[in-house]
Amino acid sequence: MNYSVFTEEHQQVRQTIRKFVEKEIVPHVEEWEKQGYFADWVFPRLGELGFLGLRYPEKYGGAGGDYFMGIVLAEELARSGCGALAMAVAVQTDMATPPIMQFGTEEQIQKYLIPAIQGQKVACLGITEPNAGSDVASIETRAVRDGDHWVINGRKIFITNGVRADFIVLVAKTDPALGYNGVSLFLVDKGTPGFYVTRKLEKVGMRSSDTAELLFEDCRVPVENLLGQENRGFHQIMWELQGERLMGMACAVAGAQRTLEKTLEYARQRSQFGRPLVKFQVIAHRLAEMATEIEAARQLVYSTARKYAAGQYPVQEIAMAKLICARTSYRVADTALQIHGGYGYMMEYDVQRAWRDSRLNRIGGGTDEIMLEIISKSLGL
Repeated sequence: MNYSVFTEEHQQVRQTIRKFVEKEIVPHVEEWEKQGYFADWVFPRLGELGFLGLRYPEKYGGAGGDYFMGIVLAEELARSGCGALAMAVAVQTDMATPPIMQFGTEEQIQKYLIPAIQGQKVACLGITEPNAGSDVASIETRAVRDGDHWVINGRKIFITNGVRADFIVLVAKTDPALGYNGVSLFLVDKGTPGFYVTRKLEKVGMRSSDTAELLFEDCRVPVENLLGQENRGFHQIMWELQGERLMGMACAVAGAQRTLEKTLEYARQRSQFGRPLVKFQVIAHRLAEMATEIEAARQLVYSTARKYAAGQYPVQEIAMAKLICARTSYRVADTALQIHGGYGYMMEYDVQRAWRDSRLNRIGGGTDEIMLEIISKSLGL
């Protein structure tokens, strides 16, 4: 790939990450999928190589790169064929830690962000609840000020990295009377009394990443662990979600590209009625459609990322990219499985994992329906 958004430096970093993925990640993917948990050495190793801080300032141990450095990482991790790993790392680099850099105090940056960049601390983001998913304004987790502490009560669910995380960036209501204007963010350490991982959730796809249900029961958090301004958490998390959606879709498109490449390889080798599958027009046309849809989705991600990287807030375009990329990634995986036929439904072929993993793209980070609602509102409907 040689797209205009990437410099020679981007491409050099890409090659470094790709070699790492091929040598140190790909050989373990099947094992991690079976055990439902990728190895604990992954985050420290990524930190050691500098991959977790590509976009963070050098003074905090980052590489000082631009937004597209993060996209390079997302794309190359997705090409491992392990969507769960790419997702878990994206939570660390582009979901849980950006609010600390953007809104945190120097003390919070030193305590949480720097160890996260080093891979010594794993982060997770706590938004979704049993009764509040896409509707962030309706969360029920409550934080009440009590002297030098906040007392937190509530539940969170579907939390990626939630089992292994050393801390959580938690969204809680601090003033319910203010609605979405009464939400705040908190940094809560694992091991804080009243903070419990109640269970590890079993998922259809993305099986290598740990996903947890969490409970906060009279959990006392020091006042200095408030992240950003009190009652400004909704606006802070909405800012975070835009970058999250873009990076997630970069992963989705890269995963779809890998699925296409694997399917092309299979269709060239597999013969039916005396000729390779690619020689049948119906198969060739399906492959052509997959390639076209992937390229269109990729270019939408890149054009939107240019605006985001330039400091713009292109909510409409991000929602459009999220919608199209999520649907494309699943459609590509579904078509690829169909081309594989019965073999595609067997666990020994990667395409079944791509099919299962890609389905989450239409749910996580904002469902298709929420994206359509955002787009329709931006059109004045």
